[in-house]
Amino acid sequence: MSLGISPHHLRRYRDIAWLLWKHGRSDWVESIGLDKTLEQDFKSDPEGPESFARDLESLGPTFVKVGQLLSSRADLLPPAYLVALRRLQDDVAPVAFDEIETAIVRELDAPLDEVFGEIDRTPLAAASLAQVHAARLRDGREVVVKVQRPNARERVRVDFEAFAAIARLAAQTAIGRRFRVEELVQEFRQAVEDELDYRREADNLVTVGDNLKEYSLLRVPRPVMEFSTRRVLTMQRLHGVSVASVPEEAIAEVEGAALAEEVFSAYLKQILIDGIFHADPHPGNVLFTRDGRLGLVDLGLVGRVDSDLQRNMLSLLIAVSEGRGRETAEAAIRIGETSKHFDRSVFVERVTELVLRNHRVTVSKLEAGRIVLRIQQIAAEAGIRLPRALALVGKALLNLDAVGRCLAPDFDPNAAIRRHTLDLIRQRMRRRLSPGNLVQSTLEMSELAAQLPRRLNELLAQMGESGIRLDVETINERTLIDGFQKVANRITTGLVLAALIIGAALIMDIETTFTLFGYPGLAIVLFVAAALGGLILLYQMIVVDHRRQDDDQ
Repeated sequence: MSLGISPHHLRRYRDIAWLLWKHGRSDWVESIGLDKTLEQDFKSDPEGPESFARDLESLGPTFVKVGQLLSSRADLLPPAYLVALRRLQDDVAPVAFDEIETAIVRELDAPLDEVFGEIDRTPLAAASLAQVHAARLRDGREVVVKVQRPNARERVRVDFEAFAAIARLAAQTAIGRRFRVEELVQEFRQAVEDELDYRREADNLVTVGDNLKEYSLLRVPRPVMEFSTRRVLTMQRLHGVSVASVPEEAIAEVEGAALAEEVFSAYLKQILIDGIFHADPHPGNVLFTRDGRLGLVDLGLVGRVDSDLQRNMLSLLIAVSEGRGRETAEAAIRIGETSKHFDRSVFVERVTELVLRNHRVTVSKLEAGRIVLRIQQIAAEAGIRLPRALALVGKALLNLDAVGRCLAPDFDPNAAIRRHTLDLIRQRMRRRLSPGNLVQSTLEMSELAAQLPRRLNELLAQMGESGIRLDVETINERTLIDGFQKVANRITTGLVLAALIIGAALIMDIETTFTLFGYPGLAIVLFVAAALGGLILLYQMIVVDHRRQDDDQ
């Protein structure tokens, strides 16, 4: 197979070929024709996961970002490689402050001294895509300024063009089709581009910060929106150090177990209630602040979980925490997308064994997130594809285990899940019963009722046109019509009951002179009417219909 070579990407083709060949994937290199980019005397020299991580670092920022994304993909790499990639560092020599100043002035369209009262010319941190400087706004607020390096976006774009060209070739091979390399490259490209848009990170800071307001021991820096753009992010400064650097005596003074409990509870809420969570809470992104709280920083990477996935993920995490292997496997199957080669019995057996083997262990002995990542790996081997969000959840939990180890070595994440389960279920129920969700459900029911006759007509027409033959014994036309009428009546009754509940909920907060039990009287009357109507409807469905069935038999 020949490689469609672009002169602009020759060096990157060789870099990718060298990386794959060196680390034992010469079959991939040969299958897509990349071996032609290597010198003939090049030898394979596999040195293991740590060497792989170092080589990624040597190839630049795009490869580092790809490595960080790969660290959550247990379906693609062995566990030892995942561990090595999670420790990838991106510390480089800082660029000259003059270049940083030029970038800030261009992005904010204002001289530096009109925005900042002062700014430290020495960066707090320097990475290959950005660097961070401490500053003070003219109104006295302490902030940090994250500035994207010149040409960072262009460098990433060129690198991913090379990746995409190779992915197109790989997609024509069995290996490429198996790992869906084109989809994988596009997924990684979108994730990196999102991280390079600091407006998204600013929105993430606001959203996650608002969602975690109830947690008094946690802090999320607020962005300064008027001084934030696509390439410059200005945000509140949190004074603190990484939790991994905090002395044990300092943790003991503020009860590390309480901090671990708080941060674990907050992440469960983000994942299972809010549907958006900080996806990279490694110890470097969790600060121990001067006032004894935890600060969550660097929200460039977030995970998003829709309602259906939240429900199944809650079932999965509860099953894991309680050591119920079969229920864990069934929840994973509901979450995933099965292939025609999916072996259900093998998957259930292996997941059950995994969960039982790791039940009731503390964070000092096991990283809880590793179970989720291991389930992802078992799923890939058994022929079921789990969503990316689950991989991010596994990585987040694994990082939280490391944070928990720093704060309280005996903290048990499984027990924490069990402790917070009831509260999580209550919060989900409250959210589902909110007026907005009830209105949505009512609209869906109304649409179903309105479309039901048309759908039945279409179905009967298709059956007639296709010549489908039905053998029906002794159907009474009047009975059939009565059955349809009963269905329509019950749908209408359900809509009326839903309207009563919505109306009661909407006027519950309105002060009135007529009250019952301390609440607006009309709202209580509507709730009671809805409850009675619901009981009558249940009685008809359960008791009356059952009697009719017995009479018919």
